[in-house]
Amino acid sequence: MPGIDECLLEAMRLPGALGAAVVDWTSGLALGTVGDAPGGDHETTAAEAAELARLAAEHRAFAPEAGPDQSGQDPPVEDLIISNVDTYHVLRFVATSFDSSVFLHLWLARSDGNLALARIRLGEMAGRLVLG
Repeated sequence: MPGIDECLLEAMRLPGALGAAVVDWTSGLALGTVGDAPGGDHETTAAEAAELARLAAEHRAFAPEAGPDQSGQDPPVEDLIISNVDTYHVLRFVATSFDSSVFLHLWLARSDGNLALARIRLGEMAGRLVLG
């Protein structure tokens, strides 16, 4: 099972990958980063992405119809996709045995990236990621 560094390197092998990070959405801290950072600063990007993740995870409008997982192990949202004129940003929540407050953030060049493939592969990576 891959750790953070291995997971990030795997993410960078996706077509169009510009950079990736593993972020704790409760603190806004990057647990690991690779590649270029949007805006030039990985820590700022992590903090800003964490705000989006927190917004989606904490509001009932985005919760599953069946209601939130009472164990707290499954994140209430699978992923977020944000697109702009030149990039895609995919935030994939990671289920953990403790508090599920971690997500993978991948940004792709819109011209070369495959959003569907990135979403599928990030889901696979999130399922295998070992934290600790």
